[in-house]
Amino acid sequence: MMRKRVIRKRNILIGFALLFAAGASFGAHAAKQKEQSQYISIISDPEYLWGEGSGSTPDKADEAALMNLASKITVTVTGNSQSIDTSVRDAAGNVEESSEFRSMAKSYSGATLANAEYLSLGESKEGDFHVLRYMKRSEADKIFERRKERVFDYVRSAMRAEEKGKVDDALRFYNRAYILLHSLRHPNEVKMDFDGEERLLVNSIEESMKEICENVSIGIASKEGDGALLSIRYKDKPAATADFRYFDGRNWSGVYSAKDGRGMIDVLPNTERLELRLEYEYRDEAQSDKELMPLLDNFQGLPLRSAYLTIGNAAPSRLKIDKKAEKEFAAANAAAKREGVTSLNHKEAKDMAVVMEDVIKAVRSKNFLSVKDHFTPDGYEMFERLLKYGKALIVGNPQYAFYPMPGRVVCRSIPMSFSFPKAGKKFMEDVTFTFNPEGKIESLAFSLGSAARNDIFSQGGTAWSDTTKLTICTFLENYKTAFALEREDYINSIFDDNAYIIVGHVVKKLTNQKSGDGMAMMTKEDVSYARKSKKEYMQQLNRCFRANEFINIRFADNDVQRAGSGGDTFGIQIKQEYVSSTYSDQGYLFLLVDLNDVDNPIIRVRTWQPERNPNITPGLSSSSRDYGIFSVGSFQ
Repeated sequence: MMRKRVIRKRNILIGFALLFAAGASFGAHAAKQKEQSQYISIISDPEYLWGEGSGSTPDKADEAALMNLASKITVTVTGNSQSIDTSVRDAAGNVEESSEFRSMAKSYSGATLANAEYLSLGESKEGDFHVLRYMKRSEADKIFERRKERVFDYVRSAMRAEEKGKVDDALRFYNRAYILLHSLRHPNEVKMDFDGEERLLVNSIEESMKEICENVSIGIASKEGDGALLSIRYKDKPAATADFRYFDGRNWSGVYSAKDGRGMIDVLPNTERLELRLEYEYRDEAQSDKELMPLLDNFQGLPLRSAYLTIGNAAPSRLKIDKKAEKEFAAANAAAKREGVTSLNHKEAKDMAVVMEDVIKAVRSKNFLSVKDHFTPDGYEMFERLLKYGKALIVGNPQYAFYPMPGRVVCRSIPMSFSFPKAGKKFMEDVTFTFNPEGKIESLAFSLGSAARNDIFSQGGTAWSDTTKLTICTFLENYKTAFALEREDYINSIFDDNAYIIVGHVVKKLTNQKSGDGMAMMTKEDVSYARKSKKEYMQQLNRCFRANEFINIRFADNDVQRAGSGGDTFGIQIKQEYVSSTYSDQGYLFLLVDLNDVDNPIIRVRTWQPERNPNITPGLSSSSRDYGIFSVGSFQ
């Protein structure tokens, strides 16, 4: 009897299991039918662009589907503009996608496929996953508009750089605009306003880059060892900044950076000619830009012949010093020390001048300990770090002067070069030395370039004192140098414990959104602004310092505004170029800095964003300097 009850109970359980399995099978079948119905509806609707993908995992299938969708978007570009051939034929006559076509597709799939919806189509009999990615054509239009705005932003930045004699920034930004322009629909028809005149960008960019290169002149100012110092001028004035490579008789060098009309090379070729090439592509610095980098990989950009310069001629003698260039270099050295305030006279600065001569001799002889007594302990630690920052050398015959600040004297400035062979980089920097009241060197910094200093000293008119302007300059110099010399303690000290720190970065996330016949997954790509605590920011900075051989920060553009309250509190907007051995990026940095105590500057707010975002400044015209970026008004 007991056995019969057990058998009956087991049969009942089996029956329930069979019913559940049948129900689940029916539900799965119904879900699959719905997916198939939605799939057919999408691919047959001309309003949609779509791409399918298969893979051994859902992620691989999704990646393939996105790439396929990006190819469809790319066809809408190349089909309209003929800017890049969409296909080539192999020896057998089969049609293949060209590498340039694939690069353009990758530039869309890697960075700009916002609002691409997701539909899982299950697994095939072979076990592969199958995914559909799709979007309305109107969403693709938004992608093109966003990319076009980036083109305009690059052009505006290039124009500002050109006005300031920053050859490197102008060429870099124009070239990036030119590359991105050719990934738009109808690139030959895109126009932009230039001083009230609508002009075709494809022609204007090329003409501007050619004109910049033609206005650069380079001469040999002096010979140092196996190399030489160069005078580099733009429109017959010292070029604020310029990057170049040179041919040493066998190979092209890495990138050498010139500053305020002065550059250098390590090896003079044993010929009557010196060939140089102005840098304008900056491929290594575009690694972090998922839109730009794929295009740079294969797109045949502007063939800029005017970027190649030759010094010398076929005369029997070897390369000679250009007397005019020699005078220009000396004048540029003298100009680098000038500031917007009156310098100390010879008698007042006599003792400090003796110290600086000792420091110069110590660096050249590499007898660093001989000058340790001229520094405070913190100052000497910075001195040591500076000498370890690349292969440090003093350039030419330094021309320096001394400028008073409250309780301090700043020596401006000693020209030095820093080389990083692994990264193929060489920087020119003017180094400033700050003396404390006891006449000892307490800190060192990389000077801002003349263009950046002029930006600051032109701000505020007579309403700002010269001391205030010099304080802003000194703060920015210490700030950028702290990153190069990895001064974590200093950076930690200048941030308020409750500083408002915002970091903007591109994020991708999957969200549920109804579309068409029902629920679908959508990839949303946007710039996320995350607030970090001071502790979190410093931890992130520590990881960055450990991972890099070098860090170099350049301020491509800066604007200073006084805050409405708080005394000497200033908002500083900076277009920042960040270059390191492992990573490069560009974006907009904003600092709200309390400078009421000149010895203890405090950063109240720090924001960083990769690009302009109109949501930050709703209603502001795109032609405004503040369009899409944080400013003093954002925090008052």
